[in-house]
Amino acid sequence: KTKIVESKDYVFAEYRGLTVEQITDLRRKLREKGAELHVVKNNFARIAFDELGFTKDIEPLFAGPTAVTFVSSDSNEVAKLLLEFAKEVPALKVKGALVDKGFMDEAQIDAFSKLPGRGQLIAMLMSAMNGPAQNLVYVLNALPTKLVRLLKAEFLQCGNSAGSVCRSCSRPARPNSRQRAGVGLV
Repeated sequence: KTKIVESKDYVFAEYRGLTVEQITDLRRKLREKGAELHVVKNNFARIAFDELGFTKDIEPLFAGPTAVTFVSSDSNEVAKLLLEFAKEVPALKVKGALVDKGFMDEAQIDAFSKLPGRGQLIAMLMSAMNGPAQNLVYVLNALPTKLVRLLKAEFLQCGNSAGSVCRSCSRPARPNSRQRAGVGLV
């Protein structure tokens, strides 16, 4: 019961035909993802889940040898790992899951495992949030840059040659210090 209370989500599987080495390997991989695999007695598990108020939809899952994966982190990643392991070792059969106290059958678990995990979703969100902010910085930086370029062009146009008329203001251009000294612009 304490393990059920401590965990967030649960994935139920049939382990008939798995060797000790395969179960040990699976447990090691699950531990890396923040989950634990336990072989349970069906009657005890059924009673414990029932007493804690979980859905009755899981009762049919307690037929045959049952292992429950107790998930305390990202259940999406755990479901993905279990399904990949089941492809490598067909003796493991994922029967169903309880995710956020909602029941999922095999097809729903398969679809759920294909969704991006929590870490990936956060990275995608941060990337989406970073894009507009970065574009705003570029726009704010471009405005003064364009103004400086425009003023520089006007200055060069008005002070381009002594005695000419400025095209933008129609006043005679004033020679700059280099032109007064007899040095042309480079």
